[in-house]
Amino acid sequence: MTSTADHAHLRAQLDTLTTEAFRPELAEIDRRSTLEIARTMNDEDATVPAAVARRLPEIAAAIDATAARMARGGRLIYAGAGTAGRLGVLDASECPPTFNTDPSEVLGLIAGGPSAMVAAVEGAEDSTKFAIEDLTAIGLTDLDTVVGISASGRTPYAVGAVEHARALGALTIGLSCNADSALAAAAEHGIEIVVGPELLTGSTRLKAGTAQKLVLNMLSTLTMIRLGKTYGNLMVDVRASNEKLRARSRRIVALATGASGQEIETALRSTDGEVKNAILTILGQVDAPTAARLLDAADGHLRVALQAAEDH
Repeated sequence: MTSTADHAHLRAQLDTLTTEAFRPELAEIDRRSTLEIARTMNDEDATVPAAVARRLPEIAAAIDATAARMARGGRLIYAGAGTAGRLGVLDASECPPTFNTDPSEVLGLIAGGPSAMVAAVEGAEDSTKFAIEDLTAIGLTDLDTVVGISASGRTPYAVGAVEHARALGALTIGLSCNADSALAAAAEHGIEIVVGPELLTGSTRLKAGTAQKLVLNMLSTLTMIRLGKTYGNLMVDVRASNEKLRARSRRIVALATGASGQEIETALRSTDGEVKNAILTILGQVDAPTAARLLDAADGHLRVALQAAEDH
């Protein structure tokens, strides 16, 4: 049972957070026309990319460190509660179809477990114990990277995840939307995207959520670029799990090689639909087994494998 003193302490904490600040000039926003409110909200959203831009050096440093760990076999693990947790789960779930990663390589942990994706789980975000249990359950090691996500920067689940991970020697990143946050202080790489007070007081699924989504997009995408999951700006590790992705696979091979439709079909068939391998058979003029061997030797980097094929 939470005491009155605990409530008072929490309220005092919230009063200091930029993301929780009340904006008197918007106190009668509900009396405006829908178009006026939409314009105001759109103007607010437009400030988010600039806030992210101010932290690009910190973001880039965190990405390079993450890629180095993953290149040695580590995993990328997101941990958060509520909106922040959902955004982490979303980013993790999109890596396998986009970059052909194994589902175990990028993971999203949300306070309260999978059911918290669609419904609030009472008290889950307030527990550092749950965070430690969740990380223990997935067998956290010092090769892994743990990204704590919390708009306020004080959520016990996210802070606890980062503290526990750092104690075990894992790489830690703290993504917050308030300055001088406990989360950033706890992490090796603190990233604070200060977006200011929300349109609706304390509704951090708005600007703060948008900022977190932009940073997570960068974190996963640029890490995968560094790991050789792309060739230029082409998703050569895309997994063709449906008809749309199969069509995209053929298009990517065409863009990368300029080959004819028949040549592309032959290459994809010989490589079991693996786009990167198909490109290598065409551009490197090697057969499928050789392409697989060269890519394996190059740790999946297509440019390196192409150079090896030319020297072959």
